[in-house]
Amino acid sequence: MVKQLIVGDALQELAATRRILERLPEEHLTWKPHVKSMSLGGLATHLINLLNWQIAIFRYLEFDLSTVPNRREALERREDVLKEFDANVVELERLLAECDENALGEEWTLRNGDHIILRQPRAIALRTFGISHMIHHRAQLGVYLRLLDIPVPGLYGPSADEEGN
Repeated sequence: MVKQLIVGDALQELAATRRILERLPEEHLTWKPHVKSMSLGGLATHLINLLNWQIAIFRYLEFDLSTVPNRREALERREDVLKEFDANVVELERLLAECDENALGEEWTLRNGDHIILRQPRAIALRTFGISHMIHHRAQLGVYLRLLDIPVPGLYGPSADEEGN
């Protein structure tokens, strides 16, 4: 039962994330709402990185941030974002299908070199470090779209754009 809840939750959030990525306006991928903000394309690319991290939660017992680049170059085309996102979703779905409740309960560690950032069961790491983190940045992307006057898709029900408001 626990696995069904986790898988259902993950699949719902991945589908919602794809709906917002489908709206990426290619002509604005370098746009930033503020000098300290990520670009639109950078934020979309970060969502893909978070999906890569979710995959890592199932492939490895720990993830060391010191072994990955700080910032990946932003993808420059919506098609490339969607292609990588879709491929990663297929891989995450496979890993979720193959795992059992024992694997979900195994301790997973996030570290930066010798510094341990968190240590928790895989299921909790997937929810917090993976899915909740993705939801946070997906919401930012929704604000970017709103500021650019791009219709925002409904994620947990119809959006104001879908209701015609």
